[in-house]
Amino acid sequence: MSDVRTEVDGKAGRIRLNRPKALHALTRDMCQKMTDALVAWRSDPTTQVILIDHAEGRGFCAGGDIRMLAESGAGNGSEARAFFMVEYRLNHLLFSSVKPIVAFMDGITMGGGVGISQPCRYRVATENTRFAMPETAIGLFPDVGGGWYLSRLPGRTGQFLALTGARLDGAECQHLGLATHYLPSAGLDEVKARIAAEPEQLEPILNEASTPPPPARIAENRERIDRLFASDRLEDIIAALEHDGSDWAKAELVTLRCKSPQACKVSLRLLSDGARMADFADEMRQEYSVASHVVQRHDFVEGVRSVLIDKDATPRWEPATPGAVTDHMIDIIFAPLPDEQQWTPLGV
Repeated sequence: MSDVRTEVDGKAGRIRLNRPKALHALTRDMCQKMTDALVAWRSDPTTQVILIDHAEGRGFCAGGDIRMLAESGAGNGSEARAFFMVEYRLNHLLFSSVKPIVAFMDGITMGGGVGISQPCRYRVATENTRFAMPETAIGLFPDVGGGWYLSRLPGRTGQFLALTGARLDGAECQHLGLATHYLPSAGLDEVKARIAAEPEQLEPILNEASTPPPPARIAENRERIDRLFASDRLEDIIAALEHDGSDWAKAELVTLRCKSPQACKVSLRLLSDGARMADFADEMRQEYSVASHVVQRHDFVEGVRSVLIDKDATPRWEPATPGAVTDHMIDIIFAPLPDEQQWTPLGV
């Protein structure tokens, strides 16, 4: 059975992730199949809307093929770069689609799952949504467009999410604009069927089916987040949390001190640059370059070992402290690739 099901349902193109044992984590082949379907539907006048969801299980999508990336990064990195090339082209294709796309974030939506939902014009959250960009825990950074999306969230919530990997529920996603609609999961099948039958009524259908979400918990901490995560220097954020001394600040300090200092500094730089990017393709070009460098550095291979392989939760980061991660190290990671190695959008 295919890991991705693509089909036409009425006037809708359907993309259904179908790798439930891996929580629908993306492989290169899955990304390519999704890309092929989107390209085919782009010129098909009978396909007027595209729906992305998962076929079964706790979905929506838990990320990418992290073990493969780490194994490749420990070698010459070629397989990792090939994966990023295809995945980022898919992200850009979704972002630039003329036809409306609806992503149903019903369940775990992390990493690569963020990359295939946030570019979509309509993003549906439910009571099952669990959204996060937890990459700093494995020495990576919030890629797949994270530098673009997170940097455009209200206040400093993007920086907070990027550094801590905090999980959001569906109500919080809608509160921050990561979701455009909040729907009860029990009504999703009916909504999808209605959209497939009457895509011209897409927005009214989503609006009619929406229900008021519960209070967004993150709203209670917005003042703290904006104040304590105000700096683009990791050392300043840590100092602010230490000085604050509240239980909330102490808990976030514990979380931050488990993350890769290098990955945290890369993330802050990425969001700072991303806020000024004029074009999403430029963002993906930079993220591809950064990802190509990061996957071959110690912290990524070590982070995957600690979190996913040995599961000992004792990563040995190098450098081990924020102060030891110099600006020069970060500049090297952000150095552009040679022209012939750079990421390009599909067909360019």
